[in-house]
Amino acid sequence: MHKNKPKADALRELHTDGVLVLPNAWDAGSAALIAQAGAKAVATTSGGVSWAVGRPDGQSLSRDEMVEQVRLIASAVDVPVTADVEGGYGHTPEDVALTVAAVVGAGAVGINLEDSKGFGVPLFTIEEQTARLRAVRRAAERADLPELFVNVRTDVFLFQVGEPEGRLQDVLARAVAYAEAGADSLFVPGLVDLDVLKEVVAGSPLPVNVMAGPGAPTVAEFAGVGVRRVSLGTAVAQAAYSVARRAAAEVLAEGSYTELAGALDFGAVNSVFTR
Repeated sequence: MHKNKPKADALRELHTDGVLVLPNAWDAGSAALIAQAGAKAVATTSGGVSWAVGRPDGQSLSRDEMVEQVRLIASAVDVPVTADVEGGYGHTPEDVALTVAAVVGAGAVGINLEDSKGFGVPLFTIEEQTARLRAVRRAAERADLPELFVNVRTDVFLFQVGEPEGRLQDVLARAVAYAEAGADSLFVPGLVDLDVLKEVVAGSPLPVNVMAGPGAPTVAEFAGVGVRRVSLGTAVAQAAYSVARRAAAEVLAEGSYTELAGALDFGAVNSVFTR
């Protein structure tokens, strides 16, 4: 039995009842603080992970660089970790299989896999993405972690693919095919309209994940239409980096420190790290 099977089972269980809320982490420190705040699992955000090492989002890291950040995050927390592997660090099923093996080896028990090839690039066809998902399942089996939780992300709404009136049916067709290929949940970033989400939930064989932030419905409102997972994407990292920029600008320009008010004190932060 894989040493992380209990964590993989726990992550699966978190999708069976209620709503799993994931304030995404971008490094080991943010992961530890998010877990301390009460998160039952930690999800990485590719954007935040990339920014933390000085790169833009969009698979600008190598596979090895991304995996090293997952390893550090998984080592910093006791809760299950699900890794954002973007588009799989390569287009082919073989590329995706290598990525899955690597993140499982780094301690992840779940992944996010996109069906887009990159910003402004057409999505993978349903046939292409299902082949990649089947490769994920085979790789998880070979890694002795068949329980790996696969959250498949479709970017139909995020990138406004196709005509607006056809997007819902495109997402639902993908949901059915992705479920048959072994996905465990469906992530639909770019969609926060509760009426449309209610239709997605009704037509999807997979539990539905949304990406939320300022201006979006509350977790309770998402739960009311059947959403089972709410993540924050890059939003927490953006907020943290915004504080850094505002505080720096204030002290450099004004010599004052009001932007730092309300921060956790040194001891509260330092005591989180015990390893």
